[in-house]
Amino acid sequence: MTWTPSSWHSLPAVQQPNYPDAGALEAALGELRRLPPLVTSWEVDALKLRLAEAQAGKRFVLQGGDCAESFADCESGLIANRLKVLLQMSLVMVHGLKMPVVRVGRIAGQYAKPRSADVETKDGLTLPCYRGDTVNRPEFTSDARIPNPALLLEGHKRSAMTINFVRGLIDGGFADLHHPEYWDLDWVHHAPLAEQYSKRVEAITESVKFMETLAGQPIHDFNRVEFYTSHEALLLAAEAAQTRQVPRKPGWYNLSTHLPWIGLRTAAVDGAHVEYMRGIRNPIAVKLGVSMSAEWVQELCRLLNPDKEPGRLTFIHRLGAGKVESGLPKMIDAVRAAGHEVLWLCDPMHGNTQTAGNGLKTRRFDDILSEVEASFAVHAACGSRLGGVHLELTGEDVTECLGGARDLTETDLERAYRSAVDPRLNYEQALELSLKIAAHGGHKP
Repeated sequence: MTWTPSSWHSLPAVQQPNYPDAGALEAALGELRRLPPLVTSWEVDALKLRLAEAQAGKRFVLQGGDCAESFADCESGLIANRLKVLLQMSLVMVHGLKMPVVRVGRIAGQYAKPRSADVETKDGLTLPCYRGDTVNRPEFTSDARIPNPALLLEGHKRSAMTINFVRGLIDGGFADLHHPEYWDLDWVHHAPLAEQYSKRVEAITESVKFMETLAGQPIHDFNRVEFYTSHEALLLAAEAAQTRQVPRKPGWYNLSTHLPWIGLRTAAVDGAHVEYMRGIRNPIAVKLGVSMSAEWVQELCRLLNPDKEPGRLTFIHRLGAGKVESGLPKMIDAVRAAGHEVLWLCDPMHGNTQTAGNGLKTRRFDDILSEVEASFAVHAACGSRLGGVHLELTGEDVTECLGGARDLTETDLERAYRSAVDPRLNYEQALELSLKIAAHGGHKP
């Protein structure tokens, strides 16, 4: 099939909202086509080079952020805190892993979520499920749950404001390695892990001073960091509307994000999402689960990276803490048998979701850590390499995941459970996980 930004229309498209007003949808998509892009093609190409280096074992990827952004959280303090926790985690990883870290946020576009059912019922009333702020609203009313195309434009506006603020912070010196104290969150000085974190910060600060002493001048590369955006390319009509050709470059770019990914529910090789993603020039990722056969994985390689371009294809395995040893080697062997190489990331979140006694969805920190540890070990045993992690986290003091340094229990969940969709690591749990990952610096295959 000849690829175009609309060729996906000829294939089954799952997880798409049912918009009741086709005219309103087309008007919103037409406006999206006219609006300026959120990212540039040269930023997209730069990330692909960084991911190729991670694939070759020269970098480590930290991809993290909210499970689903909300319009209400498009606020300067919350955005800054998300950036802070990712910068802190990456600093710890750089120090421990002894290699540069590629920072990719689940940010500036992660407003839509796949759901396990199209509808939900409460007290005898059945309504469409909540699919994220760019589709409908979470309140359980008929008006709120009707998919509204105008929210696509609001999502684009909020994404633009978010990425503009992040760029402004970084360009203004917020991420300056000479001043890691800029990244401090309120908890840093009293958290159980504060001492470990502070020692790593001091070590890096001293290293920077030493290198600049040798150079005899400031090293300006330490004044800022590279930061990229990512989101699940779920709403195909909106993704296609932001897919552009650019001057003096071949092909088409999705300019709504640097790194779009395909979720587990939309990864069918004969489906519309794979068809759309195979034609764009961005680096792309696919979530892999225990239900995927070797043939399925191999066909994804063939369709999405036929030229075997380094940095083009990332596989994010999400298996569950107890299934890594049995499931991951088969995936690694399948890719190798097909003659392909990919960048491997571990998503230790989605395979470890459970329901607490009070009915809230949660995840246990020990399960998350166990999946990361097992993934490092299995890749090493298979002669492969774990090149990064994909995490749902926040810079706020939420209580959504159990365990961690403060040993959160089910009683703690209701104290600060704020996620509208999936539970996230809070700032302390995220930092604790990064310290554990950093410990693998001496265990490279």
